[in-house]
Amino acid sequence: MPPQRSIAVAAELLGTLESRMPDKPELKPLALKLGGVSKVFGGVQALNAVSFDVQEGEIHCLSGENGCGKSTLIKIVTGVYSPAPGARIEIFGRRFDVMTPNLARSLGIEVIWQDLALFPHMTVAENIAFDELVGTRPRAVWIRGIHQRAEAVLARLGVSIDLNSSLNSLPIAQRQIVAIARALMGNAKLLFMDEPTSSLSQSETSRLLEVVRTLSRQGVAVVFVSHRLAEVLEISSRVTVLRDGKLVGVFPTAGMTQARLGELMTGARFEQGMSARDRSSSPAVLEVENLGRSGEFENVNLTIRAGEVVGMTGLIGAGRTELAHALIGMTRPEAGAVRLNGKRIRLRSIRDAIREGIAYVSEDRLGLGLVLKQSIADNTVIAVLDRILGKLGLLSPQRQLNLVDHWIGRLAVKIGHADHAILTLSGGNQQRVVLAKWLATNPKLLILDSPTVGVDVGARAGIFEIVRELADQGIAILLISDEVLEVLLNSDRILHIIDGRIAGEYDPRATSAEELEQRIYA
Repeated sequence: MPPQRSIAVAAELLGTLESRMPDKPELKPLALKLGGVSKVFGGVQALNAVSFDVQEGEIHCLSGENGCGKSTLIKIVTGVYSPAPGARIEIFGRRFDVMTPNLARSLGIEVIWQDLALFPHMTVAENIAFDELVGTRPRAVWIRGIHQRAEAVLARLGVSIDLNSSLNSLPIAQRQIVAIARALMGNAKLLFMDEPTSSLSQSETSRLLEVVRTLSRQGVAVVFVSHRLAEVLEISSRVTVLRDGKLVGVFPTAGMTQARLGELMTGARFEQGMSARDRSSSPAVLEVENLGRSGEFENVNLTIRAGEVVGMTGLIGAGRTELAHALIGMTRPEAGAVRLNGKRIRLRSIRDAIREGIAYVSEDRLGLGLVLKQSIADNTVIAVLDRILGKLGLLSPQRQLNLVDHWIGRLAVKIGHADHAILTLSGGNQQRVVLAKWLATNPKLLILDSPTVGVDVGARAGIFEIVRELADQGIAILLISDEVLEVLLNSDRILHIIDGRIAGEYDPRATSAEELEQRIYA
């Protein structure tokens, strides 16, 4: 065959093949493009030459351990911080050498921080329209118009909330929606969401993620920050991973696993093997018989043995936390009996529970677990003040120091100095201080209610190592969690609670995560 004919045949064949190939994915315009972004605080390199981009309408996750630079990066994009010289910041194709908060908002950049920054005593409508209500000078406010605009924004999200309700009457999941709606009132085109699901149950999280998908379909670019690796992989198309202020890489989430993502974030491999063991021959520590409290739980029967970790899971409102409150003396059951080491107990207060040997790590670490204005040392000893008294009934500084040094060292809490404020610690280290506070009481029973809320993957692994060590020492542990995989991997037995009743018991060694999820969300 002549060379010209061969070339023609090859060209025809190539054209045929190309016509049969699937279309290449359409590249959308960029909402954000960062190049060489660095930031130094007092000689500490918080960010080092970070570069990545976010497409319009994309859900893009920003992942990394606490302190890796995520918040600093967000504050640079929104004009709170200025980057080191040489950084390139492009917003919707326009390059900016200087960014300010007002300029960022005018460009459609909004941030929903973990604390939401809402006004609890204002109505839903007032919170959504707050930026319109506040002006440079006094002016008349058209209440009906504000309600109409707020209602339209909520309709855009596909949700309905009473606009006249006070914000503090709403559950946290609906407050998240209000925060998103307020951002949309500011014509958000690029929305950063910082740990939006950290205080939500699995069902609430699912609803919020659907709202985020709605925003994406409407062209809003969403940068989603979360420590929950499962939802990172579920919600996003790409994930940018930071470690120690440096860019590890930008990765497609298709085909990514939680284990691999955890390795990228921490630089370490975490073995998530099954830890379940048979403790049926150990003596019973906690025995609950037909326990009930009107409107919260009823006919609850359970036993936790020495050295056993019993996981409890279920939907929001199923009665898990309410049961925990009754077991720690925060509320009083109206029926049934509780026995600790065979002795029937009646708890009138948390102090009674501490004396009996029961400890409780609340899901609300900042509200119930810690005294935020106090030091690390004060938070560590607050539950055992009577044990560190010296002569004349006064606190002994030496006894306090010895106790704090013991528990901070034993739990490997990373601190600067024990006198520093508890707020100077990362979420994982704060949680370790909460554990130290309760372990100082020498408990027989430890109740952990969502102990890893807001804690990154590396710190989670460390916390569960501690939990297993405590169980090995004979402490009975009740682990309450929304995260099925967390319960499955770290429990000896699993209890499923529905509408205040124990509906099922499962052996983690004979149950898959899929089977358990089907039971819970059926």
